[in-house]
Amino acid sequence: MSAAITSRFVSRLTRETLALVLAGGRGSRLKQLTLWRAKPATPFGGKYRIIDFPLSNCINSGIRRICVLTQYKAHSLIQHIQRGWGFLRGEFGEFVELLPAQQRIDEASWYRGTADAVYQNLDIIRNHEPEFVLILAGDHIYKMDYGPMLAHHVESKADVTIGSVEVPRERACEFGVLTVNERNEVLRFEEKPKEPETLPGRENVALASMGIYVFNTQFLFERLIEDADTAESNHDFAKDILPPLIGRHRVVTYPFRDVQTKAQSYWRDVGTVDAFWEANMELVGVDPELNLYDGHWPIWTYLDQSPPAKFVFDDDGRRGMAVDSMVADGCIISGGYVNHSLLFSGVQVHSYVRLRDAVVLPGVDIGRYCQLSKVIIDRACIIPPGTVVGENPEEDARRFYRTERGVVLITREMLGQESPRVR
Repeated sequence: MSAAITSRFVSRLTRETLALVLAGGRGSRLKQLTLWRAKPATPFGGKYRIIDFPLSNCINSGIRRICVLTQYKAHSLIQHIQRGWGFLRGEFGEFVELLPAQQRIDEASWYRGTADAVYQNLDIIRNHEPEFVLILAGDHIYKMDYGPMLAHHVESKADVTIGSVEVPRERACEFGVLTVNERNEVLRFEEKPKEPETLPGRENVALASMGIYVFNTQFLFERLIEDADTAESNHDFAKDILPPLIGRHRVVTYPFRDVQTKAQSYWRDVGTVDAFWEANMELVGVDPELNLYDGHWPIWTYLDQSPPAKFVFDDDGRRGMAVDSMVADGCIISGGYVNHSLLFSGVQVHSYVRLRDAVVLPGVDIGRYCQLSKVIIDRACIIPPGTVVGENPEEDARRFYRTERGVVLITREMLGQESPRVR
């Protein structure tokens, strides 16, 4: 098949696809980072929200019909999508629709699980008349062209296709684990197993579900209706929808690899405080695996209009500078030293500050003489002058949240400050 024909084939498939982004989860393992926001609304990478990655993947893949399903503390998520994702043209059949839990089935029904969230919106999905439904998790960081996955689904004559990545065996218990044959047919699917099955000949690697599924639309409807009528179901795709299909229907996997090198592509579940810190810290490296400077696959977002970052003072001991760091617009580094850190927009670092290995969310103000290392500072925190974090583990754990790996999370509540109005 020629490249031109393949391109047209994929283009038709993406045009006939409706993407459903599941963005209703809290993400409780992120601790106080999700106290006032849903996990998909959590800032990431200096200027983005986590939800921007799957949404950008859709747009860049040619999928312009997208529904975002929200539930837990969704205000900032809804606000972000309304402000930043309203550029699609409805008259061309392009849209990002918000589908909050809204008692569509009965008065008591919040979304009871991922499958139930989709089931409660079947009438809306029917109205869009898609040929395929692409179901995406709204809380992972990656860049992916969904077109080849849709083409693989059609060429395999599958009823459902599951996106998959290779993960270390010790982390596989956090995901759904797949067992497949040489034709990528799924033989088993187990959600968060205690003893994950590994790949043949690779005892330290397991194949994990990405939480990405392609369904033939009518097949999806039938499965969801069947699940809704099952009283003992958790109404969850990974627990209740997918496992019974294996052996009865055609379930295949789509390995997420580089098209040319076949190497494992970048994919991160930033579901814990440590994972969130590590994924952000990777970005400040010389050649990070996730390239945010790729003009061929931009990550779209919404940003307030801010002036450029500014660095002031050049005296010995009081020099405004940042080394091996990413500094967003609107930041002012006023006589402080920033090393190997990622600063979101509007951060102020005052004189004589020493900041290292830090992820600093928007609007933070760091007072004079602070010494902070290996920290995540939540939005709009005001760090009192002279605060020291990263030198005394016991003291850090007493005042803030400290992980077993030594990452310290600081929020306004921990500092005795009121929650910011914007999250």
